[in-house]
Amino acid sequence: MAIVLGPNQFGKAEVRLVRIDRSRTVHHITDLNVSTALRGDFDDAHLLGDNSHILTTDAQKNTVYAFAREYGTGQIEDFALRLGRHFVGSFPWIHGARVEIEQFAWERIVVDGSPHDHAFSQPGGERRTTVVTVDGPSVSVVSGLAGLVVLKSTGSEFHGFPRDRYTTLAETTDRILATEVTAQWRYVTTDLDFGPLFGRVRDALVTTFAQVHSLALQQTLYRMGEAALTAVEQVAEIRISMPNKHHFLVDLSPFGLDNPDIVYQVPDRPYGLIEATVLRDDAPTASDRPQARPDTTSAP
Repeated sequence: MAIVLGPNQFGKAEVRLVRIDRSRTVHHITDLNVSTALRGDFDDAHLLGDNSHILTTDAQKNTVYAFAREYGTGQIEDFALRLGRHFVGSFPWIHGARVEIEQFAWERIVVDGSPHDHAFSQPGGERRTTVVTVDGPSVSVVSGLAGLVVLKSTGSEFHGFPRDRYTTLAETTDRILATEVTAQWRYVTTDLDFGPLFGRVRDALVTTFAQVHSLALQQTLYRMGEAALTAVEQVAEIRISMPNKHHFLVDLSPFGLDNPDIVYQVPDRPYGLIEATVLRDDAPTASDRPQARPDTTSAP
């Protein structure tokens, strides 16, 4: 039996970057969380402690900041592509790079009915995401969103499920449906205007959640994915993760009060977790497939 080194990578995780565009009176803010990882000939570093092929994680961090200053950030997919291609082209022993970016939204504070030029507030926890992988000449872009909390107060049912000795859940023809959407979708090419495409996918997801009369969260998830692929033909597949944010009616009878579907308790765990991939049957395969997961720091 021999012991050998397997696949490996190294990089700088969660480089926090805020860029302010002050070129005009109205300022613009870009708030990113960037993680880089390099793949290549790093065997000697692991086996011998030889660092001659190691582009330090500190240098990777500094590259992120320098590129944000020199080239700007633009769409996060374009920024990740620029970084990934730079790292792979910097040294012959670096064969691949993975760049993951989260973007945090900011909104202008409204003063006297008008958006302020340089004052902002941060809404909710939703983030726009992308993962760009450069592997030699092959490049893939998997974009998405996380932390998108949605709720509908009616238009959702759940019944017809099998019952065993441990089943206590009551069937219902009217319930609150709430979830926190994490979605990742793979583009078929990198030569795209990513900003408008992101908006179209997000709109398809949110609109479908609102409009579909739900018989199960699984059905809603599939219809959302189907709508996203229909809206943007440049997307080959989408993976969606949707934890069920349960809302249980509170029993107020001990206090002499009725509760006709008005007051609910919202436990944060345990929760149902529904995940699936929706894809075109003729979609080209990719080594880096979407791997959506709920945000474990804020999931219910």
